[in-house]
Amino acid sequence: MSSYRVAQVATPNGPFEIVEREVPHPGPRHVRIAVEACGICHSDDFFVSGGLPGVQFPVVAGHEVAGRIEELGEGAQDNNWNVGDRVTVGWFGGSCGHCTPCRQGDFIVCESLKVPGWTYDGGFAESIVAPVDALARIPDALTAADAGPLACAGVTTYNGLRRSPAQPGDLVAVLGIGGLGHLAVQYAVAMGYETVAIARGPDRAELAKQLGAHHYIDSTGSTSVADALQALGGAKVVIATAGASDAIAATVDGLSHRGELVVIGVDPDPVLISPAQLIMRARTVRGHPSGTAQDVQDTMAFSALHGIRPVVEVMPLSQTGEAYQKMLAGRARFRMVLTPT
Repeated sequence: MSSYRVAQVATPNGPFEIVEREVPHPGPRHVRIAVEACGICHSDDFFVSGGLPGVQFPVVAGHEVAGRIEELGEGAQDNNWNVGDRVTVGWFGGSCGHCTPCRQGDFIVCESLKVPGWTYDGGFAESIVAPVDALARIPDALTAADAGPLACAGVTTYNGLRRSPAQPGDLVAVLGIGGLGHLAVQYAVAMGYETVAIARGPDRAELAKQLGAHHYIDSTGSTSVADALQALGGAKVVIATAGASDAIAATVDGLSHRGELVVIGVDPDPVLISPAQLIMRARTVRGHPSGTAQDVQDTMAFSALHGIRPVVEVMPLSQTGEAYQKMLAGRARFRMVLTPT
């Protein structure tokens, strides 16, 4: 093909428009991917709104990309990539390789981290060019619509749990049952944790049960979240997927001694926690970013092994604006996914 379509935003918070562009050729150690699916993440709004430094318009967002390699740049084959390989690209869209975190092997906190939709065009398109260090192989058991969301929502929650101090049998709580939380609950159960789902309203209890949670806490109930967690013995880990600082802070006193709060949900407001809440019980708070391409590959392998899949609603690229607004309004259940056709 000589041209391909993208869904772009020309101005901050402007409407999505479908435009045609000339097909790009990948440079050294890059590949061009034919996009088969791309999830819509709430953090795409950072780019669409122009809310992060360095965002340049027009913006083509999308960092939950799944597709097939259709062209190799120079040197890409040296990394065992071939035309036709099924791959994902997530929030981790490549690293510089020479900053201090990269030299320490901590690529996800690269000082010049590449993110699709921010530092180069993302997956709200029929095609995307990405560096080879951003690629993760998709297992045969997963569809493209499954794999895309796992490259961000999946790896973030999976990594957040597996790198926590929780051991099988420990009480682990998931705050929020949304695009990230519905995956976190499934991962926590598969990892052998006694799993608590926390959400607003009694109507979410049945959903929590369907996802495999052993307990459900209604954060709007008469018993505080902290007291409810302590009644269960105290949580070794709370993974906060909801972007609500007040709700996150309300879980801290529900942690056990040396318990850990893993913060994933983003909220511009501060999380109000007193030093005494942490010191007296030796609790910790950890901010957790996404994961590298290898972490994404691990996430997909674990998901395939345990039958864990994101719940998605698929819409065509031509309806990107409608799909995006459903995500923003919280009407997606649980992940909006765009496909080229």
